[in-house]
Amino acid sequence: MNTFGTNFRITTFGESHGAAVGVVVDGCPPGMALGENDIQPLLDRRRPGTSSLVSPREEHDRIGILSGVFEGKTTGTPIAMMVKNEGAHPHDYEELRTLFRPGHADFTYQQKYGIRDYRGGGRSSGRETVGRVAAGAIAMKYLATKGIAVSGRIVSVHGRTGAGEIEAEILAVKNAGDSVGGTAEIVATGCPAGLGDPVFGKLDAAIAGAMMGIGAVKGVEIGDGFAVAGRFGSENNDPISKNGFLSNHAGGILGGISSGQDIVVRIAVKPTSSIAKPQRTVDIHGNDAEITVKGRHDPCIVPRIIPVAEAMLALVLIDAMLEQEKYRSKGE
Repeated sequence: MNTFGTNFRITTFGESHGAAVGVVVDGCPPGMALGENDIQPLLDRRRPGTSSLVSPREEHDRIGILSGVFEGKTTGTPIAMMVKNEGAHPHDYEELRTLFRPGHADFTYQQKYGIRDYRGGGRSSGRETVGRVAAGAIAMKYLATKGIAVSGRIVSVHGRTGAGEIEAEILAVKNAGDSVGGTAEIVATGCPAGLGDPVFGKLDAAIAGAMMGIGAVKGVEIGDGFAVAGRFGSENNDPISKNGFLSNHAGGILGGISSGQDIVVRIAVKPTSSIAKPQRTVDIHGNDAEITVKGRHDPCIVPRIIPVAEAMLALVLIDAMLEQEKYRSKGE
């Protein structure tokens, strides 16, 4: 599946080392002011080559809007956006033509399709998220008109929590030819109560699915998440007063429906699979082999995954907002 969403639908396209990557957005309400300057800042936060902590791949990731906007406003028709791949080095991956990289989707893509783009993983590469982020920027602009803001932060990297410790740890593993994972938190503020649908259309289920759809994410928590397994109900319930909720252990969602509190999501991000250390693998014929992955890779994906996760949360929320507007209009 390359399409996400129901009311606000996005379809991403392109490969890591192909000509371009991008997205087509369908279902954006008409009449909203929109330009490339609304989208570029989020892409700039996601792009590589911005510091010594991330991949040195040189990509400017300049967004181009191809359709769906006229005289600075959305028309309600599909919005197509594209970013050209400028810094692709497909020759770095030539030896991967016959080898599977541990931790990557090389093996599973080969098993499913009988063919794979070995140049950086093709569609399984994190570069696919350019389209998600571009679409998410549009969603965030719409949500802002409703008083909703989405933001994210790094919680930890390899157990480190301070900014200085995190930076030092990433640089250390980079120099060692290894990688590390970490956790991030994404929060939506200003979200109204009532978004989401029981029983199989729960808002937290949609959020969890969206986050797990990011390639490097291996775990999702809503609210206090796994910590609730060690509590009494008297500790974990969020008391309610005439002035509102007194705590937010539930992360802003009750029964799959938003409560009006902050929606709090945390994700577990795996270490980057592409590392310079020798690893055991097999070739396409099933023979044992050893691999050392060349190329330009992030020693830690967490810093660059923040805008991707923000985008995915925004995409879930705009979809739920548009669904709620349909529901209310039918009620009237």
